[in-house]
Amino acid sequence: MRQERDLRSAATPQERARRLLDEVASELAAVPQPLATYRLQLHKGFGFRAAAEVQPYLAELGISDLYTSPVLRAAPGSMHGYDVQDHQQLNPELGTPQDMTELAAAAQASGLGYVMDIVPNHMGVGSGNALWLDLLENGPSAQGARFFDVEWHPVKEELADKVLIPVLGDRYGAALEGGELKLRLVSGALQVAYYDHVFPVNPRSYGQVLAHRIAELEKKLPPGDPSVDELKSIVTAISNLPTRHEQDPERREERRREKEIIKRRVATLCATDPRIREHLEENVAIFNGTPGDPRSFDLLDKLLLQQVYRLAHWRVSSEEINYRRFFDINSLAAIRVEDPVVFEEAHRLVLKLLDEGKVTGFRVDHPDGLAYPARYFRLLQDARILQKARALAERRGEKWEELEPAVRDQLERELRARGASSRLFKPLFVVAEKILGGTERLPESWAVRGTTGYDFLNQVNGLFVDPGARDLMDKIYARYIGGRIDFEELVYQKKKLVLYTAMAAEMNLLARQLNRISEGNRWTRDFTLYSLRAALIEVIACFPVYRTYVGEDGVVDERDRKYILQAAACAKRKNPTENESIYDFIADILLQKFAAYVAPGERPAQLAFVIKLQQMLGPVMAKGLEDTAFYVYNRLLSLNEVGGEPRQFGVTPQQFHAVNQVRAKVWPRTMLGTATHDTKRGEDLRLRIDALSEMPRQWASALASWTRKLEPLLRDVDGRKAPDRNELMLFFQTLVGVWPNPPPGSQQLALPPREEMEQLSQRLQQYMVKAIKEAKVNTSWIQQDKSWEEAVTGFVRDVLALGPKHGFWKSFLRFQRTAAQIGLHGSLAQVVLKIASPGVPDIYQGCELWDLSLVDPDNRRPVDFEGRRRMLREFAEDRRPRAQLARHLYQSWEDGRIKLFLTQTGLKARRERPELFGGGTYQPLEPAGPRAQNLVAFARGAPGGRMAVAVVPRLVGGLLDGARLPPEKFADTVVPVSGRFVDAFTGEEHEGPLRADKLFASLPVALLLRDQVP
Repeated sequence: MRQERDLRSAATPQERARRLLDEVASELAAVPQPLATYRLQLHKGFGFRAAAEVQPYLAELGISDLYTSPVLRAAPGSMHGYDVQDHQQLNPELGTPQDMTELAAAAQASGLGYVMDIVPNHMGVGSGNALWLDLLENGPSAQGARFFDVEWHPVKEELADKVLIPVLGDRYGAALEGGELKLRLVSGALQVAYYDHVFPVNPRSYGQVLAHRIAELEKKLPPGDPSVDELKSIVTAISNLPTRHEQDPERREERRREKEIIKRRVATLCATDPRIREHLEENVAIFNGTPGDPRSFDLLDKLLLQQVYRLAHWRVSSEEINYRRFFDINSLAAIRVEDPVVFEEAHRLVLKLLDEGKVTGFRVDHPDGLAYPARYFRLLQDARILQKARALAERRGEKWEELEPAVRDQLERELRARGASSRLFKPLFVVAEKILGGTERLPESWAVRGTTGYDFLNQVNGLFVDPGARDLMDKIYARYIGGRIDFEELVYQKKKLVLYTAMAAEMNLLARQLNRISEGNRWTRDFTLYSLRAALIEVIACFPVYRTYVGEDGVVDERDRKYILQAAACAKRKNPTENESIYDFIADILLQKFAAYVAPGERPAQLAFVIKLQQMLGPVMAKGLEDTAFYVYNRLLSLNEVGGEPRQFGVTPQQFHAVNQVRAKVWPRTMLGTATHDTKRGEDLRLRIDALSEMPRQWASALASWTRKLEPLLRDVDGRKAPDRNELMLFFQTLVGVWPNPPPGSQQLALPPREEMEQLSQRLQQYMVKAIKEAKVNTSWIQQDKSWEEAVTGFVRDVLALGPKHGFWKSFLRFQRTAAQIGLHGSLAQVVLKIASPGVPDIYQGCELWDLSLVDPDNRRPVDFEGRRRMLREFAEDRRPRAQLARHLYQSWEDGRIKLFLTQTGLKARRERPELFGGGTYQPLEPAGPRAQNLVAFARGAPGGRMAVAVVPRLVGGLLDGARLPPEKFADTVVPVSGRFVDAFTGEEHEGPLRADKLFASLPVALLLRDQVP
């Protein structure tokens, strides 16, 4: 009450604003932050109600926050939600608004927060997107024009003030004269339909249809017929409509209003006078032409020429599309969220859900596609702060309209003065889907808690790859495929391939923008458009990271300066015959380094070019690296993961600790992921492939044996054997990883039941086709070689149909069992490391049991939550001592319950000690003894003497006895830490220094807890 009186009695709005923000900061600081998240993929088969039903299970598992895919209205049938078509509605396929409310209530009732995935970079375009339809109907004058990033004056002059829509399955002329494009009159509005696609007709061109044969109509009806007069009046009104180029606000509003009135008048006329309706329907039929009579389509062709859009063959998109897309996906158009109006429109509903307490945090999809990522995250945080400030002010009877300017001003002063140290810098939990390449670090200027965890995924995975096997694995791969692949050169070439093919249109637009800059100055106008485009491709292909972050102020920090100079130097080195001045010209623009001859008036255009180029860098890297090179470089597939660096063969414990120490200090609430909806392979499948690095000689022998035994199954395609050797390398590693576990306790090596084998065959066939298309070597999405694809799927089908006595299976099953047993221990260790490391462990749906999934859509199969809940109940009802239960689950590891047991136990330990795991200190521990290098150990500390110690094994291939890791193998190896601890998993007590053989007596991993100073 006293604070409230003080606030009201403050002398000035500025003082009241300061005190209000102090209280906002205190309230937001008290909001619980996530300790562990669980990702659910929502779609029409698993909507709000289904998600609500699993909230008690998530709470029982130890999760602190539900985390879902996007929930706004997406394209019909969307299985992921990233193709949002309306920011103002929830997706009706997921349920009703009440269902969403009940999901949020179910999460709250279970003590869970709710982190929601949002998509600020792009929208799904089509007949369900009103903004997009507005753009296609009204062009630059459309209200929706400011939302989409359209180049209205592209390289091809014929596309001026038009949007290229590459949707046709054949050339435009063939589709037109084949009768595939249909004019329709629906409720007074004219539309053009192409199968399921519907496009609006420019209202200014309605007269071509409505006035057609009007003289004939007049002859049929009495003079002065009111319906004819009305029709002629409508045609006159159409001719008086403002054009689609109109920019005057009043004239644009006039066009918007009058075109709708015209549609209503046409609809009314058709409804009240059957004669007019029949006449117009006949006109529509005439415009639609007659297949076999080419001239009959001239009317429709002329009408289509008057539209804002140009319908084209889908292949045209790679070279001529003139709207910015999400990567190279035509159905996803980027939006200009840097525009305040667009930001408000795109976030109104999700911010309302936040204000209502239904949502507690956000995961932001693809921020690298935004013009100004740092500013975007600041706006998101500010929106939450202002929500709270307004609520507090109104609760006290303050007039927010009067106070808001002072609050905004005070907030800006606070952030400017204290920067990232301000309590108001990032009060809202926000994580960015940001991929960090190599040694790249997340910009600290971003008001986020961290990333979605790909950096952690690759660091923890590297612990289970043997660095000492690199040379031998290189030789095995080169010998098998018949040559060496330079990975760095491969990425460079694949990025160039993307720039010359899938993203050639974006490249053309960017080159033209650069050409305008060069033409504007006498010192640079001698650079030709062709040379600028070629040099720009080289620089982009050489960029070592996903993007730079030059902002609207044009300031280039040291991080970005280093990457720009590195890219320019690489481009020069690879093109020694090219005049290096053109690369210096590009580098200077990117560095915002202006020579004396660059006038101040030229600089804004150069900065605009930098922003556009930065938005393109990420898609090129992703398409060239993740979606191409990672499907070509098949030496060890587990390293080919999103955010991965195959050049780094393994991670040492020291390297892992160094990154974790930074994470604990700077990003203690970043997400820790090991599987997502976008990962290339399941988290446990990946560990099985890691195991190959521990048995390279056996791997080489197996490759030779399997290839020889399966040689008769290879197909001949144009004189070549399919699959080729590189595709076989991909297939064999994938088969080792995806192979299902036998029933627990099974000692016999046997094939799974027939039905399971058939399902596995279908999954692998689907995967291999996707993989070889992504590789773009023997087939691709654009240039499909059906013969090759059918040969590859036929090979997979034949292998999986081989009888159980075939020689291949005897060799494969024995080898696979060993890899699975090694991978088992890496998987268990990974669970513990993720739970104990600084950050927020994220569990992707279903991955609390074994995750042997392949890339999407395989990793989005239904999850048996009831079966998992039943397992948790069995754990709770088991009356055996904890250590005995743990040993039993470890012995029957095949069913995955041991992973679920570790996950639940570890997450509950986190939840009970938020100050320890949510923000505690991090101390690397250096084991001593003969097996020191086979251990990873670290301690987390918190005030009051609380401590947690994680100890896990690594590289255990040479230590196993079947599926068991004998504890005596770690005799005389100790972890130097003092105190008395209790193992969270087994309940066993241990006194420091910790003896590894004692720690692993029941389980091959340990999470030790000390809740007070001894």
